[in-house]
Amino acid sequence: MSLDPPTYLNSLQNNIRARPIPWEGAVRAGTITDNDLKRIKAVDKVRKDQRRQTVEADQDAYRSLLLGGGQEKSVLESAAKRADVIQYMLVLASDLINGMALSSMLLLIKNADGESEDVPPLAATLLDHPSPYKPFLPLLSHSTNPEDPIPLLTSSFLASLISASQTDSPKATPQTDEALPKLYSYLSTLAKSQDSGLQDIAVQEYSALLRTKKARELFWKQRQDTVNPLVDILRAAAGAGRDSDSTMWSGGASIRSATEAGLSGGVGLQLLYHVLLAIWQLSFEASLIGKDLEKEQEILALYTQLLRLSPKEKTTRVLISTLLNLLKPFQNRSTLLPIATTVRLPALLTNLKARHLTDQDLLEDLNDLTSMLSDYTSSQTTFDEYASEVLAGRLRWSPPHRDANFWRDNARKILDENQAELPKKLMEIMQKKWDDDKQVLAIACNDVAWLVKEAPEKRGQLEKLGVKARVMELMADENEGVRWESLRAVGEWLRYSFE
Repeated sequence: MSLDPPTYLNSLQNNIRARPIPWEGAVRAGTITDNDLKRIKAVDKVRKDQRRQTVEADQDAYRSLLLGGGQEKSVLESAAKRADVIQYMLVLASDLINGMALSSMLLLIKNADGESEDVPPLAATLLDHPSPYKPFLPLLSHSTNPEDPIPLLTSSFLASLISASQTDSPKATPQTDEALPKLYSYLSTLAKSQDSGLQDIAVQEYSALLRTKKARELFWKQRQDTVNPLVDILRAAAGAGRDSDSTMWSGGASIRSATEAGLSGGVGLQLLYHVLLAIWQLSFEASLIGKDLEKEQEILALYTQLLRLSPKEKTTRVLISTLLNLLKPFQNRSTLLPIATTVRLPALLTNLKARHLTDQDLLEDLNDLTSMLSDYTSSQTTFDEYASEVLAGRLRWSPPHRDANFWRDNARKILDENQAELPKKLMEIMQKKWDDDKQVLAIACNDVAWLVKEAPEKRGQLEKLGVKARVMELMADENEGVRWESLRAVGEWLRYSFE
């Protein structure tokens, strides 16, 4: 899969490099100083090796050019009213810290994909400054237009410099901790846009930044702005909107049909991979994020569906690795393993193992994940499976729902165990409208009918929870299946009332 820098950003930077800037006029106007001009001309439009030698020979001078120092202002501050100069200097700054006239995104991609990369000498020198990000951060709010070149180019430079700081010293610094939330906030505006090119820029820069524990913790802290838009992209690729995800739970698409039809929502393969990569990096903090990520995003159902649709071995590898990361922590297992079985992940893994997979990392993770789920399911009773499904918050027509023996043996246990946890959760499920998946309501009414039939003396308990009133409301539902099952439940109530 291609990991080329985003076309839009690359094209923008190349166009700006080609623009003529009247530097002498800028000096006469007091926009930049003579010293600024000498330093710029020494590295502007020269061979890469010559540029590198010039910068390495006088790194302090170029740090002063970009960040200021002593009596000198940063060129970004002195040229604040000249958008053309600011844009040019932002591109030049990225070229200088990366040591090449290429998009800084190329360095970011290498780092995010696991390739080692030395910190460029000028980047290390800039990071020695007491305020290495100060002249750049205000430029992120230069405009609210996501296509404005200045904040776009600024984010590229900052992502590259902060990524270099994480390579240089994985320990958090106050300057980086202050800069990251501001950069995340700006990148979130790109991720929320409808332009896939801008989304890809945001996601690749996220990947460059999510390399340390503190960076991931800050990212998670801002999850409404950072994580939610990424999950929305994944939902679009899976063909399920945030409020319309019945496909994910029903497992309606096969690997074959998905590959033939392509991804949904206009999500390109490259963007999908980059989003999955960012979530995978975040999943290394599974102990912190796992339960809430599932509670807020139903991530296990989403990833199970994406596995069915995965068009490439590389996307499958990242999906499996992320799931394994989320399920590994001991404190996550009691919550997440039951949901994994409810969304039929074990059966899908069995199908995957039958495919001709060649990636060794994928095969190892697939075996580990399969073993973990197999150990869990082998220890579960039918009651455990039913309880897991109810507690997961979404019902499907799994075998217990229509098994008379199951209800005869377990109805009272369901009503009494853990202070009536299951009937309370069943009522919580029934209170939702489920416009995207009406069968959930039909199944809930079916379960109520069995509970009343097998434990009629417990009817008062269900009535206190509001179950009877809700079932009677559902008799007027537009869905035929819901009407039928609710009528059956009310019928059980009436039968024992007359008796």
